[in-house]
Amino acid sequence: MNRISDDLLLEAYTKARKLDLSRDFILLIEDELKKRALYYQVHAH
Repeated sequence: MNRISDDLLLEAYTKARKLDLSRDFILLIEDELKKRALYYQVHAH
């Protein structure tokens, strides 16, 4: 996931949640968001 930009990762997360995709997939994205210190930015809204 290192090659995905922050913006694209955030978009993927938003769409994955909206489409109710696999919980494992969403957790994978959440882990990457946490590594990049973006997770709390998403949940602050």
